[in-house]
Amino acid sequence: MSVGAAVRGVERARVLRGVDLDVPSGQLTAVVGRSGAGKTTLLNCVGGLDRPDRGTVHIGADRITGLGDAALTKMRRDRIGFVFPTCSLFPKLSVEQNIRIGQELGGTPPEKPWFDTVVNSLGISLLLNSRPAVLTAEQRQRVACARAFVNHPDIVLADEPTSELNRTESAALLGFLRMWVRKLGQSVLLATKDPYVAAHADHVFVLADGRIAGEVHRPTVESVQAALR
Repeated sequence: MSVGAAVRGVERARVLRGVDLDVPSGQLTAVVGRSGAGKTTLLNCVGGLDRPDRGTVHIGADRITGLGDAALTKMRRDRIGFVFPTCSLFPKLSVEQNIRIGQELGGTPPEKPWFDTVVNSLGISLLLNSRPAVLTAEQRQRVACARAFVNHPDIVLADEPTSELNRTESAALLGFLRMWVRKLGQSVLLATKDPYVAAHADHVFVLADGRIAGEVHRPTVESVQAALR
């Protein structure tokens, strides 16, 4: 099994307690739990935004725990994509500039055919010259997804990516994530408290009080609700 990320025994400031999980390539993996369960802290540890107090995190075959700041910054830029719960776009930049900013800063702008594939798949090719302020919440999240996927990351971390969307908009965005996983073997780790969102995943980990309290294979809304109870 090819693994996009592996977490072993991670603990963080009494929020996470000995968390173990694998995020396989070609799967949409969800971490579901109520507010305060530790979902965001877990994603931050996987993405190198927080440093665990104990345990290890691997992206692919490479251990990121213990890396220096410069190496960790490069790892986040080159191999990890992020989608945050609220708009994280730069308001003074165009949509295209927002999507390309990570690679431009790193001196390796994305190849045009791949850039075109990403923006066309997300249905935002006509918005490239627009500013974020004129976009809907769904369009902004599609731009954020494009920015996350455009650098061919080993893993994409999506923290409550549908929290500002209605059910129809959520289904469309989740459908894109599933398509990306299926067609390109992308690894996605998604955090949510919504059983409806978690039910779109291939595999669900239930997080409670900072621990993995259960797992759901082939999840449905009902099975995730039952696991949360």
